[in-house]
Amino acid sequence: MRRQAGFTLIEVLVAITIMALMAVISWRGLDGMVRAQSQTKSRADAVLTLQAGLMQWRSDLDNIIQFSGNGDISPMDWNGRVLRVTRRNTTNPTQGTFVVAWSQRDTGDSAQWLRWQSPPVRTRGELRQFWEMAGQWAQNPGDVEKRSEIAVYPVTQWQVLFYRDNAWTNALSSDASAGPITVLPDGVRLILTLPQGQALGGALTLDWISPLLSGGKAA
Repeated sequence: MRRQAGFTLIEVLVAITIMALMAVISWRGLDGMVRAQSQTKSRADAVLTLQAGLMQWRSDLDNIIQFSGNGDISPMDWNGRVLRVTRRNTTNPTQGTFVVAWSQRDTGDSAQWLRWQSPPVRTRGELRQFWEMAGQWAQNPGDVEKRSEIAVYPVTQWQVLFYRDNAWTNALSSDASAGPITVLPDGVRLILTLPQGQALGGALTLDWISPLLSGGKAA
C-alpha cells in the first residue's frame, strides 16, 4: 500500500512553533519601532514648545519700552521670583503697551515656567495697576490673575543673571540701589533647569544681548 501524501502531527507542531516565534519576533520589532517613533515625536513636540517659549522671552526683551516719569515703575524689574517688563505692542502700537511677567510656580501637576500678560495699557494709572498685579500674580495669584497666565514649559528651577560692567552677575546684586532698575542691563542670561525623566532634561542657558549693543539682534 502506498503512503498517503501529507504532514505528520509532529511536522505541523514544528511549523506552528516556528510561525509563533516569527510572530513574537516581528511583534517585538514593530513594538520597538512604535516606541522609538513615539519617543521621537514626544521629543520633537517638547523641543518646539520650549523653542516657542524662548522665542517669546526674547521678543519680550527685544521690545522693552521705557516711559519717563513713572516713579518706581521701571522698564524691567527682577526680585528673585518674577521678571516684569513693560513692552511695546508690536501688533497694534496705537492700542497701548503691555506689562509682561515671567515666573515659575507649582501648578499642581508639575512646576511650570509661566508667562503673564496684561491687557493693553493706555494710561499711567493702568500701567501702575497691572504692574502691581503682575507682582501679585507671581507671589500669591488669585483666579483673576491666573486667567492671564500661560504655562510655557515644566522647569524645576530658574535663574536670571544680568550682564553689566563686562561680567555676568546675580541680577539681585547687579544694581547698586535696592530700588527699581533705571538703567537696563547690557544682557540678560536665563538659566532653566528642566526635569529629568522627560523628553528634555538638564540645564539650559540662553543669553540675550541688548539690541543696542548687537546691531538690532539678540544673541
